[in-house]
Amino acid sequence: MKTEVINPNVKHFIKSLRDIGYSFDVAVADIIDNSITAKASSIQIHAAAEPDMILSILDDGDGMSSAELVEAMRLATRDPDEIRVKSDLGRFGLGLKTASFSQCKKLTVISKKNGIISARLWDLDYIGENNAWLLIAPDEYDSLPLVDELKQQDSGTIVVWQNVDRYSKNDFTERLDKLRKHLALVFHRFLSGKDSFHRLKIYINNNQLKAFNPFNIEHTATQEIEPEKIKLYDFKIIVAPFILPHHSKISQQEYARYATEEGYTRSQGFYLYRANRLLIYGTWWGLHKLGDAYNLVRIKIDIENDQDSAWGIDIKKSTASPSIELKKDLRRIIRQVTAKGSRPYTGRGRKIEDKTTTRFWHVVPKEDELRFAANQDHPVYQKLISVLSKENLELLDIYLKGLQAYLPLESIQAHLHENPHKIKQENALPEEEVKLLADKLLASELDKEYVDSLLKTELFSKRKELLRNDS
Repeated sequence: MKTEVINPNVKHFIKSLRDIGYSFDVAVADIIDNSITAKASSIQIHAAAEPDMILSILDDGDGMSSAELVEAMRLATRDPDEIRVKSDLGRFGLGLKTASFSQCKKLTVISKKNGIISARLWDLDYIGENNAWLLIAPDEYDSLPLVDELKQQDSGTIVVWQNVDRYSKNDFTERLDKLRKHLALVFHRFLSGKDSFHRLKIYINNNQLKAFNPFNIEHTATQEIEPEKIKLYDFKIIVAPFILPHHSKISQQEYARYATEEGYTRSQGFYLYRANRLLIYGTWWGLHKLGDAYNLVRIKIDIENDQDSAWGIDIKKSTASPSIELKKDLRRIIRQVTAKGSRPYTGRGRKIEDKTTTRFWHVVPKEDELRFAANQDHPVYQKLISVLSKENLELLDIYLKGLQAYLPLESIQAHLHENPHKIKQENALPEEEVKLLADKLLASELDKEYVDSLLKTELFSKRKELLRNDS
């Protein structure tokens, strides 16, 4: 059998390699994974837009010798199927390179181990010009950010991105803000030191990140449902559902914070953790539909770092999906949790059907539909039809039908979704006016039966004690 070696066109291959699909924050998180694997306890990120955009990430981990650094710079340096220690967040041996190449054309890695500093550089333009993977040992790197800090450490590694070309200087500040939020979420277990291998500190331009736990576990109104252990092959999977507090239970600031950057609707669903590192969040994996009634439902899944093949985890560690065998259990858990998680909304919605209070509106079911209608059994309405002329009754009827037909449901839903704390509908009628109405009611010569019927309406339900006391 005749064979021949066909080498790829390196220049073209590099362009394809750069377009795997990393975002800026996902790429930085991939670099931090390596620092955590190297047992770092502190990570400093220096980012500057002027004079040229540059990003430098320094950790205080184990560091690498010259030979280890060269191997780390190799693409696919490790077998993805090899057994790793539980704290290893990598898999393919590609993350350092693919994440960096997605954002910049020059990747310099400087590492210190046993008192010796080594440096290597990938320059994509230089590689393209020579059509070969030529790794550079730079003669000078002292001017790069955080090198002085590395020299003062016993060990550690710096990753430097230069010739950053995937975004402009104008949106650099916005990207850094998004990066802070992303890292605070993705690494929140490490930052808090809870349920983790060790506590980690991350600084961006000397500002320390604070952990952001998406389940708001510190709030007393958060419901944590008993975790469940699922076995898949020889793997152990722990599923723990949470129901976040309704907006009426927390402040406007806290409600907005736990909406995350994506908002409540896109933040509902599963949160997949691999070795304590959050990989995927805000997805139902097609097992359930998005819905406002489930905005408070978040389900935590914990797996170890030996389950990548079962979950289809990609190079970026930003895509995963449960196996067919696991989906049955997840659907069962979804049904149980969403039934509870929708109660803060459906429970409040059922108040309109409460028979002990006479409402201004009621629900009218019709086959597969329902609509909201003004309650014509309301005592105020009944009083009006007994005293109004026929002409005025017709006008009232037209007005009520228009009010019912053009109830702005979409607008109400949108405002409830975007900022529910701003909606203060009951405040449209101030308490002082309710008191005034109550006084007029008590001073009137209306018969007792009619007064009693008014006392059962929404308008006076909160003033019953006042009315009883005054009478």
